[in-house]
Amino acid sequence: MSDCVLNELGIVCSLGSGPSEVLGSLLNGAAPGLREPPALRTAEPRFQSRNNRLLQAALDQIRGPVDAAIRRFGPDRVAVIMGTSTSGIAEGEEAFLGRGADGAFPAGFHYGQLEIGSPSEFLSRELGLSGPAYTISTACSSSAKALLSARRLLALGLCDAVLAGGADALCRSTLAGFTALEAVSGERCNPFSKNRKGINIGEGAALFLVTREGRGARLLGGGESSDAHHISAPRPDGRGANSAMRQALDRAGLEPRAVDYLNLHGTATPLNDSMESLAVAAVLGGDVPCGSTKPLTGHALGAAGVLEAAVCWLLLGPENPEGRLPPHLWDGEQDPALPRLALVPADARLGRPLNTAMTNSFGFGGSNSTLLLGRGR
Repeated sequence: MSDCVLNELGIVCSLGSGPSEVLGSLLNGAAPGLREPPALRTAEPRFQSRNNRLLQAALDQIRGPVDAAIRRFGPDRVAVIMGTSTSGIAEGEEAFLGRGADGAFPAGFHYGQLEIGSPSEFLSRELGLSGPAYTISTACSSSAKALLSARRLLALGLCDAVLAGGADALCRSTLAGFTALEAVSGERCNPFSKNRKGINIGEGAALFLVTREGRGARLLGGGESSDAHHISAPRPDGRGANSAMRQALDRAGLEPRAVDYLNLHGTATPLNDSMESLAVAAVLGGDVPCGSTKPLTGHALGAAGVLEAAVCWLLLGPENPEGRLPPHLWDGEQDPALPRLALVPADARLGRPLNTAMTNSFGFGGSNSTLLLGRGR
């Protein structure tokens, strides 16, 4: 398969805005918080959502290179593939609450705000594109799958550049749903600890400009699998996660020992951490430096995959020559029921640039994705 290069990154999340700020916060184990995204430039009611505002803020960081790619390849040869699980649900919630109180939807409400395909359509319209544009919604693996879909489109020759990524914004439905599952922690999440109590829900957006050439980090390989085990619980033995990780290594032509860092899905729920630790121990062993960044970003659900791919992209970049690794924030209380992993302590570094980084994303229904990135040329 031809090269797939992640050339530019726009990112907004609790770690900050823009690659440099996010990398600094990440390595220092600090989360300054998400700044309020600006209003949309478009006045079309159906695109008015916090999700799209987050995407616009990420796009603005890389607008120059994106516009250059459009001029070079043409608007019909640039695709947009997004991942989300919420789209404009928050705006729909507010509208229906208003209707319940006043008997009518508020002025400006458009049912199209709720459409799951809104993120890709919004960006395509914003950029004047006519190439493929679609949105993937597979819960927490959505935006990881968007990057793998970008790789396939380029390999098939269906386009020459892809704006790939995703966004998710907080909404009542998400909070209520995870609370009903008793999966939300009232304190900072504590991945892989015997004291873990569940997730913190976060929000954010990230966009990559993906092409066949360039100097950015390369998407060396990826893996996807489906457990079909339970509507919300993962397969306990980690078989699906194991398969996705092995596929990524096989497609990259790499051995497990070649992985310098693994970004764990690491939600801090009892079942996810258990099955992921089993899969990691079986595929990579217990010596690969790894950690969850969700204590810093929260679990951004449909945006989690691309945000954590962005973490790997930043670690592989020229601004990290010493191979510093993000700390795994937890209480240090090992769960004796889990295989012991090499969870990254504070101020850890390889003493050299990273060559490869892997990231896992696992969603409801057993939708599993693994991405393996390599340092740019």
